[in-house]
Amino acid sequence: MDGIVLATLGAALAAVLAGIGSAIGVGIAGQASAGAVSENPELSGSCLVLQLLPGTQGIYGLLIAFVIASNAGLLGSGASITVQQGWQYLFAGLPIALGGLMSAIFQGKVAVSAINMVTKRPDQSGKGILMAIMVETYAVLALLISFLLVVNI
Repeated sequence: MDGIVLATLGAALAAVLAGIGSAIGVGIAGQASAGAVSENPELSGSCLVLQLLPGTQGIYGLLIAFVIASNAGLLGSGASITVQQGWQYLFAGLPIALGGLMSAIFQGKVAVSAINMVTKRPDQSGKGILMAIMVETYAVLALLISFLLVVNI
């Protein structure tokens, strides 16, 4: 396998898997939001924030995909990297690919619970948002390690 193919695979996995996790997380939170807002339209602001939180992992994956593509020379013509470098780019994309996938799904589940909490206690929306943000910590750590790995190749 050629180094360019491996680097492209690393970039693609970072964007696609983190994006899939975000789509799932935002989707399940959106379903809960729709139900909550249909019962009480005043909850739309809190519900929207909770629904959007799992979407950040997809952005993180896309960011790493761009950094890999840029550093590996995939965006210009004449890219030439070794097979070893290709493997390094592939493995550098995996933390955010897998960390983004899983944290977005679980953040969506926490967001659903927070939305359910807000329907009963609207004054507790800040606590619900904080609970969902705590899951984000692991996506940020995955982003950081992927970024550090990519820039040091």
